[in-house]
Amino acid sequence: MTIHATEITPAPPSAAPAVNRASRRAELEEAFLPAIVALLIAALVGDVLILSFGQNPGTVYKLLIEGTWGNAYGLGQVLYKATTLTFTGLAVAVGLRAGLFNIGAESQLAAGGFVAALVGLALPASVPTLLALPIFIVAAAIGGGVVGGVPGVLKAKFGAHEVITTIMLNFIVLALLNYLVAAHLKAADSLHTATIHTGALPRLSNYIGPFHGSAANVVILLAVAVVIATWYYLFRTRGGFELRATGLQPEAAEYGGVNVGGVWWRAMALSGALAGIGGLNFVLGYKYYYEDSFGSGAGFLGIAVAIVGRNHPVGVALAALVFATISQGGLAVNAAVPKQMVDVLQAVVIIAVVASVPEVRRVLRRER
Repeated sequence: MTIHATEITPAPPSAAPAVNRASRRAELEEAFLPAIVALLIAALVGDVLILSFGQNPGTVYKLLIEGTWGNAYGLGQVLYKATTLTFTGLAVAVGLRAGLFNIGAESQLAAGGFVAALVGLALPASVPTLLALPIFIVAAAIGGGVVGGVPGVLKAKFGAHEVITTIMLNFIVLALLNYLVAAHLKAADSLHTATIHTGALPRLSNYIGPFHGSAANVVILLAVAVVIATWYYLFRTRGGFELRATGLQPEAAEYGGVNVGGVWWRAMALSGALAGIGGLNFVLGYKYYYEDSFGSGAGFLGIAVAIVGRNHPVGVALAALVFATISQGGLAVNAAVPKQMVDVLQAVVIIAVVASVPEVRRVLRRER
């Protein structure tokens, strides 16, 4: 009996770009369509809520747009809030990509801002801003990275669940920072540290006059750079591949030679470092000092930003803009409807994204 080898004809080289384009298109559709569906559902729920308060939905949404993207001050406030949410959203997203749920972005953000403030107080006033900025970035990353890395080590070494440890560390770290400021570092007649002069970053209003009065500052450029760097790390490096592989199936990743415990603690440290750098938005770009609870709520809202952004760095940045718009818009429409309506809409967006993801995937699969 003669056995003939079957010749396998490789796909023509011209087919590879088409396959890559189709794959990228599929990724974009699955990344952004659930968020679009969620926003439409939130708009419908918002209409019902606004009508229940006896107001015209068109009028209320017009107030929201005019109070945010419709004027320079409102836009500046949106950009400021979106900057912090981008960092905390990236922190949560990196953890989720590794299969870890980081609930500690709140304390990691505060720790990064606190360490940056200490460095600012210690540096001589003669140090140029361009030289001081990398020092601040490293200091903030170390502050947040240490707080994030501790749960990672506990997870890798002892199997401690990161949700429990990060929640507990939130209370411990925030209370400790509050004590240090109140007992040792506060300026006279205040609850914040002394003002930082070295390395203080300018606000956008220094270059764009209409932004005058808003908190938007050049840390937003750092946020853009970090989004790009995070994307590159996750999707173009070996470390990012191992992180994503561990998140998808840790047993298979370990069988393939990945040190899963090492990936876990490094992912949590990186997650904390990203949140920590976000503390520069307040400390270096806005108030120029550390103040207790300066980022209250931003860490937990970062969870929503990561979920709506589908754990993709670009999606996280866009989701941060959406939630910042809703947050700032709540102040603009407060005269017409209760501000609590904004909290309801944020919750609806999150629930709708979680619910719509499998449905959108089924529709896309059927269409293809």
